[in-house]
Amino acid sequence: MLFSAAGFFAKITGELMVLFVGISFLVVFLQKLLPQELIGRTLSGSRRGLGNVLGAAFGALTPFCSCSTIPILVGLLNSGVPFGASMSFLIASPILNPAIIGLLLMLFGLEFTLVYFALAFASAVVTGALWERLGLARDVKRVRIVKENCCASETSDFSPGLQNAVQKAKEALLQATGLFLQVLPYLLVGALIGAFIYGWVPEELIVRLAGRSNALAVPIAAAIGVPMYIRAETMIPISSVLIKKGMSLGAVTALIIGGAGASIPEVLLLNAVFKRRLLIAFVVTVFLTATVTGYVVNLIV
Repeated sequence: MLFSAAGFFAKITGELMVLFVGISFLVVFLQKLLPQELIGRTLSGSRRGLGNVLGAAFGALTPFCSCSTIPILVGLLNSGVPFGASMSFLIASPILNPAIIGLLLMLFGLEFTLVYFALAFASAVVTGALWERLGLARDVKRVRIVKENCCASETSDFSPGLQNAVQKAKEALLQATGLFLQVLPYLLVGALIGAFIYGWVPEELIVRLAGRSNALAVPIAAAIGVPMYIRAETMIPISSVLIKKGMSLGAVTALIIGGAGASIPEVLLLNAVFKRRLLIAFVVTVFLTATVTGYVVNLIV
């Protein structure tokens, strides 16, 4: 069992490291081509409905972490971007960022990843539109946040030319490397826990607690994921092993969305931006998204 677990750890760690660096470089490079100012102007000029779709799309493409998502959200709101489009950005950002999608694609396959993306994206679009219709915009506090450069930064340099593109690529590579070094401990912890489960946790136990036969496994996983502070980069390698051991795809999906969508640090940051009613709506929405998506995944995939 020791050699089997060690082999799994080495394999999954190597794959995740290469994938994360590649995805990080591409996304940071894209962020330099699509700076926050351009995003704000595009969303401000969009119609209701289309703004929600664009907000969710930008959320899926731009941030990597809550220290980037929340300041960008405040910047969008302060620059006049409609409330609904901003909320679609907020919901999509943590559960659809490119690192999560890339890891899901590698570990769980194309079909699962497409279903996950479609359901999570639709939830972000609908949530933003619904919250705006319910008048939750008045529950946003008037705040401004100074963003620190903890994740990939944006730039408003649009100067053309090959030399500028090469410079942006070099900067993107440096930022992607820095981001990878920040995330590396979480990847290693996830791979290590996954290797332990792979080698020593009985398959029968996981099937009994979180298999398809347990109808409550999905909402329980969502409820555990929402308050649990564990990064998706750590959770996804663990989830791949849990699935091999018999955990249902739906329960794993609920755990990933719950944990990534409403982590404790993100909720604490949002407490400075949202009043209580909107903050509760955010947490409940993440839980419902995790639960519904989990059940649909079990039915489709």
